[in-house]
Amino acid sequence: MNARSPNVSPMKEPVLLHEPESMQKYSDEMREQIANKAYELYEKRGREAERDVEDWLQAEKLVRQEMIGEEVGLT
Repeated sequence: MNARSPNVSPMKEPVLLHEPESMQKYSDEMREQIANKAYELYEKRGREAERDVEDWLQAEKLVRQEMIGEEVGLT
């Protein structure tokens, strides 16, 4: 027998939204670009540990800047 608190409602199944395949591909490509850039930053710092989040955030910023530059024809 399952005893349940009277104030706790049963968990609902999560609703997963289906992304179009083109968006999934774009997201994967974007993640790969960011990961590659973050690794470049890690390498440039001499593989200094425990700064992965900082590298990732900086990589996101750099990849976005590169994308914006491409959109306006700067690169």
